[in-house]
Amino acid sequence: MFGFDLAEILPFIAVGFAAQLVDGALGMAFGVITNTLLVGLLGVPPALASQRVHLVECFTTASSAISHLVNRNIDRKLFFRLLIPGVIGGVAGTTVLASIDAAVIKPFVLTYLAGIGIYLLVRGLLYPPVMREAKRVAPLGLIGGFLDAAGGGGWGPVVTSNLLIQGAEPRRVVGTVNSVEFFLTVSVSIAFIFHLGLGDFVGATLGLIIGGVAAAPFGALAARHFSPKLVLILVGIVLTVTSAYGIYTALS
Repeated sequence: MFGFDLAEILPFIAVGFAAQLVDGALGMAFGVITNTLLVGLLGVPPALASQRVHLVECFTTASSAISHLVNRNIDRKLFFRLLIPGVIGGVAGTTVLASIDAAVIKPFVLTYLAGIGIYLLVRGLLYPPVMREAKRVAPLGLIGGFLDAAGGGGWGPVVTSNLLIQGAEPRRVVGTVNSVEFFLTVSVSIAFIFHLGLGDFVGATLGLIIGGVAAAPFGALAARHFSPKLVLILVGIVLTVTSAYGIYTALS
């Protein structure tokens, strides 16, 4: 009746759950993990993969934002400083990806993110974090939104990691970045629909939605209870590993 086999989407439910659990707790990786699956394993064209992931994230980021709000993980001032630049960057990124191949710059962006991941890992292991208000926010939102649309998953890695480098409180960074991502994702999805048309919600897409929405409350709860030191270490590991894998696949 619905045009899909439940057994076939179970692996995607598991992937969506795992990806959102990591994303909700650490502020990154849903787009990276799901895009790697769609493009690397299933051979989906990058623009179509990014469109599908952003459609899925309309649901997962809404659930995640509500969960972070309940757990008091959102910094209101930081939220509004990220919101408008992020949406502008995201809409601009859809135009670029729909018209040219952004794969040329992707290895350079991933190399940069891998370097940040190593830095955050070392900082978390060797130094106690010093909490202070982030100063460079609007440019991060603009760049993060652009790379998220053009690269299919750069918002969390770029914005979360750079805010952590500036010394912002980890759990509020994660909660705020995840919450702004809902508005970014809706804007990017509308732009993709304008350029590419509306995709269907069956098969892998539906599985990712189910798994991601189910995991969102658990990710937000983890972000609230993780220590700042642990968040820095885990973000460093996830960012380094996913970026290194992205570099490998982009160059192979």
